[in-house]
Formats: sequence, structure tokens, C-alpha cells
Amino acid sequence: MQVIDTEWSKIEQEVAKEAFDRAYKREIKSLMALVQEKAGAIAQLDDMWSLHDFLSAKRHDIDGKYDYRYSFLIFVFARLVKEEWLDINELQGLTKEKLAKILALSRM
Repeated sequence: MQVIDTEWSKIEQEVAKEAFDRAYKREIKSLMALVQEKAGAIAQLDDMWSLHDFLSAKRHDIDGKYDYRYSFLIFVFARLVKEEWLDINELQGLTKEKLAKILALSRM
């Protein structure tokens, strides 16, 4: 992933932080519901290890996805929009250039 060296105004920083936190909370809430469902369906030892493997993979994915460095945020937001954890309209307040980049990357 290429780093984008872009300036972020104070307002953009606030919009970005709010959107970032909102998407993270949505994904974690969804994951928790799924884990509770999977845990309730454990019937044998292999099911338990399968849940462990699932959680390990999800932790790796989430830890890698939610990177709040400004040089990566365009990519982070594009992925969150693509995965539907964030709506492009929740990023209103960013420059038109940033929104266009996020939208273009989310369609790839």
C-alpha cells in the first residue's frame, strides 16, 4: 500500500476520527454477535478450535485494517466503505479530493 502524504485540516481530523470510531464500533458489535452465535453452537472440541482460529484471523484483520495514521486514512476509509462498515456520506467534511479518492479506491 502506497502512503498518501496529504494534509488534514482540524475539521477533517475531527470528521475522520468520528467516522473511524463509528466504523470500528459497528464492526466490533457485529463480530461480537457472530462470536456469541458461534460459541452457542459449539458441540465438540473441533468447534472450539475452529472458533479460536476464526477469532485469531479476525483479530489480525481488524488490527491491520484500523490504522489511524493520516498517511493511510484514505486507504482505510476506502476499505471501510467497500466493506460497508462506513458510508461515504459519513465522511462529509473532508475535501472533495479526498472523498473522490476514497470513492474511487472503494470501487476497486
